[in-house]
Amino acid sequence: MTISTELLDELLSGVERPEDLLGDKGLMRELKVRLMERMLGAELTEHLGYEPHGEPDSQQTNRRNGATRKVLKSNDGAVPIDIPRDRDGSFEPELIPKGQTRIDGMDDKIIGLYAAGLTTRDIRAHLEEVYGLKVSADLISRVTDAVLAEVSDWQNRALEPMYPIVFLDALRVKIRDAESRQVKNKAVYVALGVTPEGEREVLG
Repeated sequence: MTISTELLDELLSGVERPEDLLGDKGLMRELKVRLMERMLGAELTEHLGYEPHGEPDSQQTNRRNGATRKVLKSNDGAVPIDIPRDRDGSFEPELIPKGQTRIDGMDDKIIGLYAAGLTTRDIRAHLEEVYGLKVSADLISRVTDAVLAEVSDWQNRALEPMYPIVFLDALRVKIRDAESRQVKNKAVYVALGVTPEGEREVLG
């Protein structure tokens, strides 16, 4: 999709300072919110079968029923979004599914902190201090448990019968000991294999 120069000029007409574009109340943040709300409204229109301010079929009992304010956690902090509702509660938005409270890779942040050896308490404290996000211990546990399941599947996958080239290397990383809670430098060894077709794969 191409954005016309005229539309860009109109959008940027009130932007004079960097914070007007990228700040907490800047254009980029407002655009993100307005676009998500517009997409959610289009989803509800598809679900109900009639346009906003239009008239539904006379036999249809389900109608639009206002909106619910939902605060999502993102890289930009807390983002309030108005989620449209229907009367019978059958609308299931795909853009922001029911129960979702995070956007912009919050799971990735939790996984990265967990991989660095931080405990659940450490992760909660870090997210609140750096991002201003209050994340429950239950959420962190659910995210890390899902990752552990994927890691287990990856560890037990079938390998190729032969790798003509194997690279071995070690990364020095800081690991927090679960018992002593001390942070120590440890070597994490990585093995990379190259298949006969030239594809690289992490072996372990």
